[in-house]
Amino acid sequence: MTTNTLQGKALVTGASSGIGATYARQLAAKGLDLVLVARDQARLDTLAQTLAADFGVAVEVVKADLTQAAELQALEQRLLTDSSISVLINNAGMTVEGGYVDADPARVEAMIQLNVLAPTRLSMAAAKAMAARGQGAIVNLASVVALIPEQFAGAYGATKAFVLGLTQSLATELADKGVRVQGVLPGLTRTEIFERSGHDLAALPPEWVMEVEDMVAAAIKGFEMGEGLTLPSLPDMADFAAYDKARLAMGPRLSLSNPAPRYR
Repeated sequence: MTTNTLQGKALVTGASSGIGATYARQLAAKGLDLVLVARDQARLDTLAQTLAADFGVAVEVVKADLTQAAELQALEQRLLTDSSISVLINNAGMTVEGGYVDADPARVEAMIQLNVLAPTRLSMAAAKAMAARGQGAIVNLASVVALIPEQFAGAYGATKAFVLGLTQSLATELADKGVRVQGVLPGLTRTEIFERSGHDLAALPPEWVMEVEDMVAAAIKGFEMGEGLTLPSLPDMADFAAYDKARLAMGPRLSLSNPAPRYR
């Protein structure tokens, strides 16, 4: 049975800091037990102890690097077999310093593994398990750069466009199977990801940057409102609805038997 309430036990990736840690805290405040996944064992342990003490929830820590095939596969198996996990927050992600042409290919590959392959495999496993049970929720963290990739250098925007497309397709496939799928498209959010990629949020106008607590609270509220896509910064969702309507209106004309007249 589909529900607009996040409940049960949530597995959160990228949970040691930033958006993931904030999701963990806000979900714990709502009474959800947690499985926290990240590479930083010390941070995970500290967060787990704090959340258990503050909210009385059960918190498990899983140290994993999701760019490593074996560790990703182990977490995938956990989602397939652990029926207590009712919510997946696919949050782990990274960006790469600089533009695309001069980027380190190994770093770009790692970003694709973390931003694209990991949420693909984990959401696939969660979808299979949750659909079989007839309930669950999958939340995928994309970004507004999925809609405006020209405004963000490098391949990061392309990875987030993939997450957006995957989320929309998955939501359609699971619509009648009791599983809610939500895509979250934050704008600039104050987290460590920018420091790690060499960007300086302090150099940007403050009105462009949302505090992480506000962003996550808006995302959770969007889920509770039944939104399939949540854009925390967008004042009027009618703007996105108009964009989406125009996109879908092209559908019947995107695949035809003859080239358009302008190509003749």
